[in-house]
Amino acid sequence: MIDLATWNLSIPEGSPPATISTPLLVQGFKDQYFNSETGTLFFWAPVTGAKTENAIYPRSELRETYSNGTLRNWLYSAADNKLAATLTVNQVPSSGKIVIGQIHAKDSTSPMVKLEYQYKTYSSTGNIVAKVRMRPDDESGQVITIATGIKLNQSFSYLIHLSPAGVLTINGAGYQWNTNISNTWSDKPLYFKAGVYVQDNTGYVTEGGKVTFSMLDIDHNL
Repeated sequence: MIDLATWNLSIPEGSPPATISTPLLVQGFKDQYFNSETGTLFFWAPVTGAKTENAIYPRSELRETYSNGTLRNWLYSAADNKLAATLTVNQVPSSGKIVIGQIHAKDSTSPMVKLEYQYKTYSSTGNIVAKVRMRPDDESGQVITIATGIKLNQSFSYLIHLSPAGVLTINGAGYQWNTNISNTWSDKPLYFKAGVYVQDNTGYVTEGGKVTFSMLDIDHNL
């Protein structure tokens, strides 16, 4: 079973979109956008779904919390910070792009790290692409292709690891990339996110992103 005691969930329904609290998730919350009944985590976000404040795309996405439901934010220097997952991408929108993991920054509209699955129709496979802002004031960031050739419904794993020294390592589907982020991030509270954040907002109600996680784990090792 995947431990949901360190997450809340944003679903693309309501105005503003609903947030499902950590206790409700642990008790077995399920709807059309999320289900954990089988021991895996199923996420669905249609392109027509409601969008969170300042977002232009819908999401069905977990956000890091404490077990009592309080939002958890951390400074990278305080621990060895890891987000690990194994998943399959079951459906993508017409843009082909969904975000499957993030290091977000508190009170910011721009994450430090976005890990995307980008599907290419011509090859019927997808790439794992990291979008990384090296500094908090970096608007565009770097775009790094971590892995290629991943089909829909093919299981793969990723690891986003940010060390206390500011070394960022991203593993995806057996490939690895790393860098040193700027220490100007050192006083910025961060948090992990995971799920499906579709990078598209037009189309039919049946269009969107669908992902199934068989493993999802956060570690902050002192």
